[in-house]
Parts: sequence; C-alpha cells; structure tokens
Amino acid sequence: MAAERTWRKSSYSGDTASGSCVEVSLAGDALVRDSKAAGGDVLAFSVSAWRAFVVSVA
Repeated sequence: MAAERTWRKSSYSGDTASGSCVEVSLAGDALVRDSKAAGGDVLAFSVSAWRAFVVSVA
C-alpha cells in the first residue's frame, strides 16, 4: 500500500549529509515515514488531522 504512493520529501530537510528527513504522501489520508527507512513503519493521519498539524507548526 505505502510503496505504491507518491511521496514528497520535506523542504526543510535540505541536502544534509545524514539525509535525515521525513516524507509525506497525501491520498485520501496522510502517511508519514522516515526517508532513510522507506520500507519501515509509517504513521497514518486523517487529512483533517494532518491539516491541523501543518497549520499549528506553520
């Protein structure tokens, strides 16, 4: 499921040597994963919960 989605890398991650960043996939819900462990665990949020999070940190 998560592998078939389009993932976007955080614009705040930059070109760090460690590659530390998160990726988000929005498609009916919001999935978040560690870009260094793309095959690992994924956090799932409703679109409304993700939107509320983004507004609160912006």
